[in-house]
Amino acid sequence: MTERSTEPRRPTIKEVARLAGVSHQTVSRYLRSRNGLKPDTLSRIDAAVSELNYRPNLVARSMRTRRTGRLAVLLPTMFYNPARMLHGATEAAHEAGFSVEAVSVIGDVETRTERMLEIVGTGQVEGVLALAPISPRAGDQLPQGGTIVVAADFDDQMRGIGELADASPLVAIMEGLVEFGHRRFFHVAGNLQFASARARKAAYLETVERLGLESAGVVDGDWSGKSGYDAVHSLSDEQMPTAIVAANDIVASGAIRALVERGLDVPGDVSVTGWDNNEACQYLPPGLTSVELNLEGLGRNAMLSLVKAISGRELEPAPRPLQHVIWRESTGPTTCR
Repeated sequence: MTERSTEPRRPTIKEVARLAGVSHQTVSRYLRSRNGLKPDTLSRIDAAVSELNYRPNLVARSMRTRRTGRLAVLLPTMFYNPARMLHGATEAAHEAGFSVEAVSVIGDVETRTERMLEIVGTGQVEGVLALAPISPRAGDQLPQGGTIVVAADFDDQMRGIGELADASPLVAIMEGLVEFGHRRFFHVAGNLQFASARARKAAYLETVERLGLESAGVVDGDWSGKSGYDAVHSLSDEQMPTAIVAANDIVASGAIRALVERGLDVPGDVSVTGWDNNEACQYLPPGLTSVELNLEGLGRNAMLSLVKAISGRELEPAPRPLQHVIWRESTGPTTCR
């Protein structure tokens, strides 16, 4: 006796067209690129695709067009967790009808570049999104028809650059603290080998000067909780600021521990801010004011660049800015005037 498959039947492009009230040729054009279609048409097809949970049949498309419908994402080494960026990139690829394979390569730039060229050379993927840096020579050695997009968010040592190094939220933090009445600040910086740490330190010093604030100093740290802890303990009672701007949440946690040990209240005596919006931030007593970075958005926008390069199709990018301040209970009005 033959068993029948219980797998639900996939909706077809004609069913999408019927529900949207357009021709199947229009839906086919929509799947290739949103360019040139009227907003009302796009809205109706979007709704039909969503209602039917339509996904292009990649096998049939490959046989018809000689295209595989597959993309690869080249991941950085274990020194950096790319999970959130990969999630954003994969979600964008799926919206465009592509499947995604993630490839992690341990090694230097040249090793990653060789592996990427191998992947493109197999012809099994239509393009590669590199979330890790590759060699400039890759463009000259790329097989004909191959497409690569490199997310310009890291340097060769996987240190954040570009939007990851944007320090404008630190300025927003300091301006917000000034509105709370704070005038005396202290900055515990990150490892200055990182562009992000250098940018935040520079933004701190510029803001102090621009707003005529008093600085209790800058300590060059290393992103660790110990650096924040030691920095606070290095201050005399006379030097103690009313606001500490830490390089990240871990540094901030060390600073808060040291303040408590010195009998100071957060935020009653000293306000403290971090960066990265670590999940633990909202559960600390008090909840830590921090900066949220939309890593999913970074991954999405990088993947959209690859999708556009391959198919010309444009999808909705992640909204900017990709960083914003989340104010919590670790900051408040100063009691010192």
